[in-house]
Amino acid sequence: MGLAKSSNGTPKPKLKAPSNMTDPFASPTPRDYNIAAVDRTLDLLEALSRLGPASLAALAESAGCTRTAAFRLLRTLQGRGFTIQDEARGLWRMGARWSALGRAASEQGALAATAMPFLATLGKATGENVYLRVRDGMESETVAIYQTDPTLRMYSEVGKRGPLHAGSSRILLAFAPEAVQTQLLAQRLNRYTPATRIDATWIAADLQRIRTRGYLITSDEVVAGAVGIAAPVRDAAGAIVAVLYISSPSMRMRPPRPRNLLPQVIETAAKLSQALGAAGKPASAGLVREDTTPAGWPLNGGMLTTSRPHTIFR
Repeated sequence: MGLAKSSNGTPKPKLKAPSNMTDPFASPTPRDYNIAAVDRTLDLLEALSRLGPASLAALAESAGCTRTAAFRLLRTLQGRGFTIQDEARGLWRMGARWSALGRAASEQGALAATAMPFLATLGKATGENVYLRVRDGMESETVAIYQTDPTLRMYSEVGKRGPLHAGSSRILLAFAPEAVQTQLLAQRLNRYTPATRIDATWIAADLQRIRTRGYLITSDEVVAGAVGIAAPVRDAAGAIVAVLYISSPSMRMRPPRPRNLLPQVIETAAKLSQALGAAGKPASAGLVREDTTPAGWPLNGGMLTTSRPHTIFR
């Protein structure tokens, strides 16, 4: 094939791409958008949320910065209402402005949006529907669902409210403030199926078992023929803010399948907790003992967690 010719019959020279022209198909080099001062501020705030009220020295050490840098950042935050200093004792604490941000995060669905990728991963791995519920007062509320199989019966929907004393939501009651537990167990509890436990003494004892195990498996307690496998989700302050669980028809959950799926549920809840700022995985007691759930499946010992009453999500 000959060279293209110009109007005067001479061959046209080949045009070379400029040497500074980049390959449009090459993968772009990721840019680092981190701002060191912002990173340092967030480290300081996370330290304050864990330790506060705390001294300047303790906060600086925990955040890994100098006292001078910590003091300047805390003073800047104080000017905007995000931190408060006790002048008499010299201790720093979170300011009231965080309440408004917490409400905004809740209203904008921050928890559900953060959780969805984790719910999807668990749903695809197990082939079961995955749910996320939070405590709202004396009830629980579904805030996110990943439906793996559209033909599979749904036991809840986003926004649906339910009981705290029965089903997977009992995890939320187990880690609720003591005043909430006392008030709820003093009430007349509804029975949803013959398997619903409404005896306050038994429930109180089970709340302690849940806090020790760190998980819950239930069967038929709210919906007949439904099995739930649940684990708690924590935020950066260590508070239990949600329960993540699989719910499936009992015909698909014959033993030992619930026990086999339990580690995946616990691991997913731990990963979501880390995404919310929880420090590392919940401590695990390891496979130290045999335990028995209300549903009758023998299960090995699990993680230990602690509860705090306040969270920005609820």
